[in-house]
Amino acid sequence: MISEKAKNISPSITLEIGGKVKTMIANGEKITNLTLGEPDFFTPSKAKLAGIKAITNNLTKYDLSSGNLELRKAICEKLESENNIKYTPDQIVASNGAKHAITNAAFAVINPGDEVIIPVPCWVSYPEIIKLAGGVPVLVPTKKENSFKMTVEDAQKYITEKTKMVILTNPNNPTGAVFTKDELLSICEYFTKKGIIIMSDEIYESITFDFDFVSVASLSKEIYDNTIIINGFSKCASMTGWRLGYSACNTEIAKSIASIQSHMTAHPSTISQQAGIVALRECKDDVLTMKNTYKQRRDYIVDFFKNWGKLEIIYPQGAFYAFIDISPLKDKLNSDKLSLKFCNDILDKEKLALVPGAGFFEDDFVRLSYAASMEEIKDGLEKIKHYVENL
Repeated sequence: MISEKAKNISPSITLEIGGKVKTMIANGEKITNLTLGEPDFFTPSKAKLAGIKAITNNLTKYDLSSGNLELRKAICEKLESENNIKYTPDQIVASNGAKHAITNAAFAVINPGDEVIIPVPCWVSYPEIIKLAGGVPVLVPTKKENSFKMTVEDAQKYITEKTKMVILTNPNNPTGAVFTKDELLSICEYFTKKGIIIMSDEIYESITFDFDFVSVASLSKEIYDNTIIINGFSKCASMTGWRLGYSACNTEIAKSIASIQSHMTAHPSTISQQAGIVALRECKDDVLTMKNTYKQRRDYIVDFFKNWGKLEIIYPQGAFYAFIDISPLKDKLNSDKLSLKFCNDILDKEKLALVPGAGFFEDDFVRLSYAASMEEIKDGLEKIKHYVENL
């Protein structure tokens, strides 16, 4: 009864932990939950009011399949003022979240059997989206010494005549690593010269701490023409439940994306789109406040691991994750599923929920989200310390 395509989708390796956490909470246990992949802030008030106003003013009818024109104009304004990239509204397609934008783009450019380069560790949904689009995900290992940022050398041996696209995530989930301009230029020139489309997932761009974020499409005219930018409102404006994202690319691909979306979901919620316009134009102070708060938390976590000295993390330059290296615990945990063993054990003994790195294709690590209060973060870090020192 089930299609072969559906059977080919891999279940999330983190479902076991997630289900266990929910059961423990339902049973009245107090869990320090540092697993969340969404901001712990509320949507800015001005954006919320814009959504309410959209309802009261009856802006609830069908709209253009590529999204509300005013929203796409606001996105173009943002890309030019913040990223130094010029787009026109017909190059923008608003979607039901960045995940949907990724899916739309994959369906627009991938033919059956096309290979897509995905550096790992990576977000769990990339390979499954590529499989749904008929493509073949090619997972490329990267080096801890380079904060798991893919280089040309990493990618070269995985390029074949079937390679159609590469996915870059900047800042990265789960590592928090951020590419410098020179690093991006090196790898993006390589893929562009080979005619391999670049999908640049920039959903965490507003949460970059140590240097200015560089968008892939700003690097050169050739790279611009070869790049599909993915972004949205979930992380920058804490609008995860509003489901609003977008893609920016050349007009040929944008037209195809809009056509696909017209048959799949029509367009994003008109209410969310009105909130998105205001989020872009009137909520920059809120976005900056969130970023500064994340930075304070990041700095505390970095200092904690530096002073403790028992475990290391990938230095987080963006997003809101700390990727913790638990490989020194291999002998003590004695498991061929190290991160799952660690996360299950620390949940049972310390009531602390973390995400196993196996879910991101890197079993020697676990992910800690600092989209949580400082009190929860401090509590979680002390629980990690207590657990490790009592193994």
